[in-house]
Amino acid sequence: MSLQWIDGAELRRTLPFPVAVAALADAVTRPGTLSGTPPRQIVDTTAGQLLLMPAEIAPYAGVKVVTVAPGNPALGLPRINGVYLLFDSATLVPIAQFDAAALTVVRTAAVSALAVGRLAPAEASRLVVFGAGPQAYAHVEAIAAVRPLRSVRVVTRTPDRAPAVVEWVLRLGLAASAGSPDSIADADLVACCTTARQPLFDSSRLPAESTVVAIGSHEPDARELDPALVRHATVVVESRASAATAGDLVLAGDPAELVAGDLADLVAGRVTPLPGRPRVFKSVGEAWEDLVVAAAAYTRVSAASQDR
Repeated sequence: MSLQWIDGAELRRTLPFPVAVAALADAVTRPGTLSGTPPRQIVDTTAGQLLLMPAEIAPYAGVKVVTVAPGNPALGLPRINGVYLLFDSATLVPIAQFDAAALTVVRTAAVSALAVGRLAPAEASRLVVFGAGPQAYAHVEAIAAVRPLRSVRVVTRTPDRAPAVVEWVLRLGLAASAGSPDSIADADLVACCTTARQPLFDSSRLPAESTVVAIGSHEPDARELDPALVRHATVVVESRASAATAGDLVLAGDPAELVAGDLADLVAGRVTPLPGRPRVFKSVGEAWEDLVVAAAAYTRVSAASQDR
C-alpha cells in the first residue's frame, strides 16, 4: 500500500490555524484524551535526543519519531527532524506520513493559540516574541488567528536574526520591530519560542494580566521563565502529568501546587485567572496533539483529493 506523504507546505496550506485550533479544542473535551496518552520516550544519543511519541484517538492512531540535534544549526541543518506515521486505528494499517518537524511547528503554535484564546483578554494586541526559529514565525501567525494583533516586537539572542522575522511580520500587515527583553514592559502577549535554559526576561516588568506562552523546552532542567512569574501567575499546562517534566515549573517549586488547571479545565471554563496577575501557559508537547493535527490534515487532504 502506498502511503500518502504530506509535507510541511501541504500541511500549512490545508490546515490553517483556526481549523487546527478548533480540532484541538474538540479533542481536549473528549474523556481520556489527556490521561490516555503515554509519556514521551526519550533516548539520549551522541548527537542529541531521539523522541518517540505514540497516541490513539479513534478512528486514528499515530506515532512521531523525532530527533533533536542541538549542533545541527551550526552545520546548516535543522535542529529537529523526524517522521510522523498515521494509522487507521481499527486495522492499524498505515495511511499517511508527515514531515514531523513541520507537524510539530503547527501543532505547538496551534496549542498555544488555543490557550491564548481562553487566557488573554479579548483586546490583547501587542505581542513580544522571543526567538527567530520556525516556532517564532508560527506563533505570530497562530496568535494573530485568535487575537487582534496590531504590533509585534521580536527579541533574539543574536541581533542579526531579528530583521528577517520583522520583515516577515511586516508582510503580514502588522507593525513590527526588533526589541529587547525590556520590551515585555508594555506587552499584552509574550511568546517564548527559544532553546534557552535560563529565564529570558525579568517578570517584575510584565504588565498585570498579560499572557505568557512558554514552549521552548520539555526538560526539567531548562526554563524560559523566572520562578517569580510562575509562582505569581495563573498557570495552565497541557496536562498535570506533563507538568512534572517542565523545567519552568520544576525549578520554581512543586508543579502540583503551581498549576491552576490543564487544557481540559481551561476549555471547559474551569480556570479563572487571578485578577491583576499575569497568565502563563506552559507547553512541553504531547503526543495526542500531534495525532489530532495529523488526523485533521489527512481528513482535509483526502476530502480535497476526492473533490478534484
